[in-house]
Amino acid sequence: MKILADQNMPLVEEYFSDLGDVKRFDGRNLSPDALSDIDILLTRSVTQVDAQLLSKADNLKFVGTATIGIDHIDTALLLQKNIAFSSAPGCNAIAVAEYVISALYAYSQETNTGLAGKSLAIIGVGNIGQCLRDKLHSMGVTLLLCDPIRYAEGTLDEHIELDAALEQADFVTFHVPLIKDGKHKTQHLLNAERIAKLKAGMLIINASRGDVIDNKALLVALRSGKQLELVLDVWENEPNILTDLLPYVRFSSVHIAGHTQEGKARGTQMLYQGVCQLLDVAATKELADFLPIPALTKCHIEETLSEHDLGRIVHLVYDIRRDDGLLRGNLTTQGFDSLRKNYPPRREFSTLSIENRSGHGAMLAQLGFNVIEKNEE
Repeated sequence: MKILADQNMPLVEEYFSDLGDVKRFDGRNLSPDALSDIDILLTRSVTQVDAQLLSKADNLKFVGTATIGIDHIDTALLLQKNIAFSSAPGCNAIAVAEYVISALYAYSQETNTGLAGKSLAIIGVGNIGQCLRDKLHSMGVTLLLCDPIRYAEGTLDEHIELDAALEQADFVTFHVPLIKDGKHKTQHLLNAERIAKLKAGMLIINASRGDVIDNKALLVALRSGKQLELVLDVWENEPNILTDLLPYVRFSSVHIAGHTQEGKARGTQMLYQGVCQLLDVAATKELADFLPIPALTKCHIEETLSEHDLGRIVHLVYDIRRDDGLLRGNLTTQGFDSLRKNYPPRREFSTLSIENRSGHGAMLAQLGFNVIEKNEE
């Protein structure tokens, strides 16, 4: 069994070495010839799996993408060729939700803006949007949910139309897949017309797909004096991003919102489980078998916990400003893809155990921390 895996996918050898011989490839530079004798292809979002790529893949039995989005995969072609397919829905939902939360608290600290009483529009309430909703449920932030597809299906209990959400919200965060046409098109969902109508100073977070926001129209508006607060993890035309936008962005990063060690490894594990199912063998390996112990595992909080203190706790685990500095300081010398490939380790809130005397244990647990209640002795 010959297995070809993206060079940036973690733990492939650990999960798959018992199933076959593993080779790595550069996700942006995979040739059809490289697939001529491959049985299993494991990709990420930078690889377009289409007719051209698969033109010589005569032995291919399984394609897996360790991502939530599948717009880079021609799934109809795989079905036609009788090639099994698996993605990793929800693998990085926690990571992206925590990226947004870190951004909110960093913005709050830098602008002296309290989050309680503000309204956040979540555009797209799939795995990530729902995870963010759950984490913020007890935070005193009003959540406006926009997902017409889920609402029509009856799987979402409330819904607000996009334009109404943009009009009402103080903050907006996008978590939609990239859909290029049709009734629910998301390409340039935030276009020139909608950008012009945004209230001054509105905080906009995009950790979905770069094409969801018309980057050129956004730059035109900003140069014309439009006042917006921006957090951009994804960009149009990656890796050749519109660098002229950077001076207008408060927090920027290189498409790494979902790149916690846990999130990336979950994607690999989900593909491993898919391959095991295809081969009818037992999936015996677990995430906990491979992840390292984080440097910081425990903290203690008292009754004086404030919103500002909560932000500091969030940033003990992950501060988005680290990633903003990595991009701004190294983009011209290292490039977008290199920064993404060499992204330093990042962990999730669950790795931090909090000894709690604050009375806010339920809220901390909702955010994802491991709460240990400590009663006064």
